[in-house]
Amino acid sequence: MMSRLLFSLLLGLTLCTPSCGGSSGGAGSGSVGTTAAAPVSNPAPAMRGLTSLQLSRQMSPGWNLGNSLEAMGGETAWGNARTSQALIDAVRAAGFKTIRVPVAWKQNADANDNISPTWLARVAEVVGYAKKAGLYVIINTHWDGGWLQPTYAAQPMANARLAKFWTQIATHFKDFDDTLLFAGTNEVMVEGDYGAPSAENVAVQNGFNQLFVSTVRATGGNNALRHLVVQGFNTNIDHTLKHAVLPTDTAKDRLMMEVHYYDPYNFTLNEKSTIWQWGAGATDPKATETWANEAYVDAQFEKMKQRYVDKGVPVILGEYCAIARTDIPGAEKYRQAWDEYITRAATSRGIVPVYWDAGGLDNHGSGLFKRGTGEQAYPGLIGAIVGAAR
Repeated sequence: MMSRLLFSLLLGLTLCTPSCGGSSGGAGSGSVGTTAAAPVSNPAPAMRGLTSLQLSRQMSPGWNLGNSLEAMGGETAWGNARTSQALIDAVRAAGFKTIRVPVAWKQNADANDNISPTWLARVAEVVGYAKKAGLYVIINTHWDGGWLQPTYAAQPMANARLAKFWTQIATHFKDFDDTLLFAGTNEVMVEGDYGAPSAENVAVQNGFNQLFVSTVRATGGNNALRHLVVQGFNTNIDHTLKHAVLPTDTAKDRLMMEVHYYDPYNFTLNEKSTIWQWGAGATDPKATETWANEAYVDAQFEKMKQRYVDKGVPVILGEYCAIARTDIPGAEKYRQAWDEYITRAATSRGIVPVYWDAGGLDNHGSGLFKRGTGEQAYPGLIGAIVGAAR
């Protein structure tokens, strides 16, 4: 829900989300290379003998570097400062343990889908910041212009591009240790259609997941055992439970399932909505929707726990947030209550919560840190999220 919806609704604002990224001063769309860069070597130890479930227990809470490496037009095109070691250090110092880095690849590749070596190097640099800070890192293939459409008509092109991209990405990072995870896709859906998927949509999306896993494994090295993250259709919990099929994998217990959570939408993301209260503490029925209250959250996450976590497959809650409503006195306490409850409800069920920070700090933003310095912009909210994950 977060990607194309906010990109179309909030274009030009700081809080727009998953799309394609570039690099300022690096590999923007104007500096695309024609050959892949050489693999990056990392002197870190080899993969540990941890299952994905064991690894996931060390990853909560997480934080998204949103609207940066996936930003349409370049890393700083959506208003965020170029990512620095200082920012990532501040995220770790605040108590976060994982950073999810949304990445666009197509706008940083040539006509034959060869990723710019400069862009691969920039992504590796940001991964290096996180590793130096002691964070787990998830890099993915983000919206990137919406080329990953789950239709039979688009499938041949999408499969070829997905396989070529992940062959290059995985090869470049094959020597990194198991603190680096790969996520194959993001919020795959037919562009503009937020309804239930068709059998065709589901078959193609499940195929994307299988292709991603098989492609990464084929690159060898540490990728033979790397922890990989696949997604349910549009990262929707109910669609995932109904339709997702875990890929066949040559590695044992090295897969994770990812979903996102933004319910109720009118409270969390809809900047035009008059809904600004949430949960048991709400006092104004006209400012509240009760269909996605605490009991609903618990029920949704419990279903994911029983289907996946209890069976040894960890779940990544790859995105969740509620936007700030600074124009409404008293609204912040409800936003904090929502974020805190979602974090606790997920963590208590073995689900790894990864907060969506798109960088914006003003009205309708979801940022937590000042991107240029790493200073905490909302220390109360940060403390609530980190505390709820303990």
